[in-house]
Amino acid sequence: MAERKRLTLGRPARFAVLVALVVLVHSMTLDWLGDALQGPSPLKTMATPLFTRVLQPSEPPPVTAAAEPPAAMAPKRPTITSMPRKTAPKPKKAASAAAAAASAPESPIEPPASSPAPTAESEPQVAAAPQEAASAPAPPTPPASAAQAPASAPATASLDSWPSDTRLSYRLSGWFRGDLYGSASVQWQRENARYQNRIEISIPPFAWLNLTSQGEVTDRGLSPQAFEEQRRSSVRQVRLTDDEVVLNDGRRMARPADVQDTASQFVELAHRFATGREKLEVGHRIEVWLARPNGVDLWTYDIIDRQTLALRGMGTVEAYHLQPRPIANPRGNITAEIWFAPALQYLPVRIRINMGPDIYVELTAEKIEQK
Repeated sequence: MAERKRLTLGRPARFAVLVALVVLVHSMTLDWLGDALQGPSPLKTMATPLFTRVLQPSEPPPVTAAAEPPAAMAPKRPTITSMPRKTAPKPKKAASAAAAAASAPESPIEPPASSPAPTAESEPQVAAAPQEAASAPAPPTPPASAAQAPASAPATASLDSWPSDTRLSYRLSGWFRGDLYGSASVQWQRENARYQNRIEISIPPFAWLNLTSQGEVTDRGLSPQAFEEQRRSSVRQVRLTDDEVVLNDGRRMARPADVQDTASQFVELAHRFATGREKLEVGHRIEVWLARPNGVDLWTYDIIDRQTLALRGMGTVEAYHLQPRPIANPRGNITAEIWFAPALQYLPVRIRINMGPDIYVELTAEKIEQK
């Protein structure tokens, strides 16, 4: 009887299999260690509501100038462009701060995993801004302490000014060494004086990103308490107390008044426009502190023009185009532009994320549902 031949792998094949197994084990170990070191999530996820109606464009109600929030809750401070640590910082020279402002800021989205990420030296291409936005002014010396006054109590008397539970569904398009297609959503929820805003971005099969903000609705606006940024292979967090911002690496910084995070800013700005706290008109600028996993920075948005947008399923609407200025201490080369539509409750109907000269992702609203 002929001896049966055994199937064997050559030395190169065995070596390739061994390398693949080692890489897999290391990847699983790193993911496990990351989850263990990160600790439990600070979020308490709200159940998805039942949306019963589809929002259509309508004439917005007249906006009357809103009364300023209580002065005790918003001490006046000189404008600064980066957040110091809890300890008193050393003054920076104006020339070096102005040179640092030439770079672009970080954004929460990452490029597809299958291709190399853009380098930090590349500069984003964005629409031309007014003369005032051409260059960021050199920041004055920051005060010794920029801590926020204690957060105000929940604004039970003004909760009706906030939108009901809302979900915006977007069509995603873009370019990164080829056309990108996907979907995204922004889902706003409120339970009494508690809120949650969740952003989901999916670019199959390359990448997905979830951003979640939770906190309280106060008489000064949204007061975030926890923010989480979840990607395919990592989770980063920010925790906010009454007077501190705790970054993902454990560093603590003073909490500025009215600080927002990457996810809460969209609803917060829409509410400011709807109530007249901020003017939605070409030439106006809006300043907002943003707490992100690796830092706290002052962002300035210029309202550079008003455009007519064609939205699938909703017809044409007028929207105001907000463009960010470079920040003093950028941690990347990515910027985000936002379009707010008064006829759709001042909601963000278009978002463009620029990641370099020829790399971008654009979200265009297709459907807006409300509870």
